[in-house]
Amino acid sequence: MKKQRGTWVQTERAAHEAWAMFLGLPGSLNASRVLHLLIARVEDHNAVVMSQKTMAGLLSIDMRTVRRAVAMLKEHRWIETRQIGDRGTVNAYIINDRVAWSGPREGIRYSLFTANVVISDAEQPDSNTLDHQEPLRKLPSLYPGEQQLPSGDGLPPESQPSLEGMEFDLPATVKRNTP
Repeated sequence: MKKQRGTWVQTERAAHEAWAMFLGLPGSLNASRVLHLLIARVEDHNAVVMSQKTMAGLLSIDMRTVRRAVAMLKEHRWIETRQIGDRGTVNAYIINDRVAWSGPREGIRYSLFTANVVISDAEQPDSNTLDHQEPLRKLPSLYPGEQQLPSGDGLPPESQPSLEGMEFDLPATVKRNTP
């Protein structure tokens, strides 16, 4: 069963006091807005992947302002970044786990390996076809108590049939009661 995600993040009082002091620095207002945007999107691993163009669009600021804000946040050790691709406009932003976190503290050491990815349809080369794409291939599902009945030759090249009693087993799908 998939873990239920919370809608909150935790912060330390000391981080709020430091944040108040940070807001007194020139240029810190937009940096703080970027930090809030990133913190609002973290989950258990304190990292978010997002382009600077998407950040700029979400905050209604220009990309130069985002670049300056990110540089300031890095300089003051509120975040660190890991570049994705060669242009440097898409990064994994890792939130300082002494400032804010979501989920248990023991998962924080893995923050470089998992992230939420936020993308904008405006940045996709096929944005004009996004609502008209063929659906992805779906695998059949079984519900508890159902049994699979393999049949047919399969896709080419034909594979060896399963041995009696050793057929592949698909995972069951659990129906959830909805109010």
